[in-house]
Amino acid sequence: MNSDMDGDIENQVELEEKTRLINQVLELQNTLEDLSARVDAVKEENLKLKSENQVLGQYIENLMSASSVFQTTDSKSKRKVTKGVRRDKQSSV
Repeated sequence: MNSDMDGDIENQVELEEKTRLINQVLELQNTLEDLSARVDAVKEENLKLKSENQVLGQYIENLMSASSVFQTTDSKSKRKVTKGVRRDKQSSV
């Protein structure tokens, strides 16, 4: 009878160990799913930020381009006006 009780105790210990391991596996699976969801969210946010960054970069590039074009056009038009005034003065003299 003593060996039967030992067997029952061993079975109980084995069952508890299996249960503990199963619970650990389930907990790890939940953690993995949670981390996977977070990674997906971070990837999505990263794509959004990259896209916004690209748009802002293009916007800044356009502003800089427009600014330099405006300055170039402005200085050219001043030169043309000045030359035109000089011609007018020369022709009227």
